[in-house]
Formats: sequence, C-alpha cells, structure tokens
Amino acid sequence: MEKVLDVYRRPYDAAFPVVCIDETPRQRIGETRQPVAMAPGRSAREDYKYRRCGTCNVFMTTEPLAGRRMTKVTERKTKIDWAQFLADIAKRYRDATTITLVMDNLSTHRPGALYEGYPPDEAKALWDRFEFVYTPKHGSWLNVAEVEINVMIRQCLNRRINCIEELRREVAAWQASRDRIHAKVDWQFATDDACVKLKRHYPTFDE
Repeated sequence: MEKVLDVYRRPYDAAFPVVCIDETPRQRIGETRQPVAMAPGRSAREDYKYRRCGTCNVFMTTEPLAGRRMTKVTERKTKIDWAQFLADIAKRYRDATTITLVMDNLSTHRPGALYEGYPPDEAKALWDRFEFVYTPKHGSWLNVAEVEINVMIRQCLNRRINCIEELRREVAAWQASRDRIHAKVDWQFATDDACVKLKRHYPTFDE
C-alpha cells in the first residue's frame, strides 16, 4: 500500500508517467419489447424483461496527473488481450522512458502474459518499457483506474446495450468527452493517513 501511495506522490513527468490500469466485465443486454421514448412530462420506459446478448470486457487506463485515459473494448479478458493492451499503452507513451503501471493482482497481470502474446524479443522489449506496481490483496480501491471505471459506468454504461460495436462507440465518445475537459482524480489519501485510519493493520511494538 505504501509503495502505491509513494508512487502517487511523484510530480508529473512526461518521461516517467504514472498510469493506472483496470478492467471491467460488462454484460450486453437487449430489449424484448420496443422501449417507449422520452416525451414532455414523461420519462423513457422499458420493459422489465430483457435479453442476454453475451459479455465483453472494457480495459481502461487513466493518468491522474495529466487528466487523460485510454479505453479498449474486447470480447474477452485473457492474458493475450491484456498483453495487447499493454502494447497499445507503450505505443501511446512512445516517448516515455519508463511507464509506471499501477494495477491489481489479477492472475493475468503478469510479465509472463507478454511472452504468451509476443515473441521473446518483442515481449522483453515491451516489458522493459514498464515498472509494475501492484496494489495489495483486497486493496484494489487504491487503484485510481477503478475510480475512473466507476465514473464511466455511471455516466455511460448504466443502460442496456446489446451490441459490442455500439458499446465501443459509446465508450470512445465518453473517453473523448472526459479527455476534452482534462478530468482528473484528486487523490488525497497518503501514507500518514494510512497510519491513522488503518493502524489496526500495522504491527505494534512494546517499549
């Protein structure tokens, strides 16, 4: 936890960006009956029954100090998908010396995934672009990308979307809008706060 908090205290440096990554599974849901559109004095209406249309996954990165993010909607959430998204991140930050990547301890979030997706020399070159920083077990709330995903769900995905192409369009539009205003997460929780609020997790020593 303290390692993550120390990373968040780093000043902005384009050569050493701090980027948080997370993903969320989404269920694609379709209508069984035609919804009733919104009208003056009447909210939109939809039938309580719905049709399951499969699942997909949304990857997200957010760079808290720069107020920008990346999103990618994939059909699955495999090691290969994750490795390919890391390649996208490396391309986005091609001029960076080292990209510090904050993420949770999901089993797919390992350097070995790069070697399953790319030849050894490409995987090693990609791995060398990153510094991996993991949130502790049961501590995914420390990942700023999780905060940003919750914003995306509330503002964009809290409705029925049955088509992955439509979901991709909606997520891309949300990202463009969010980036346009340089929306940032003002992270305030620091190590000193942790020592007070989470003191039960710190060892005590008798004098």
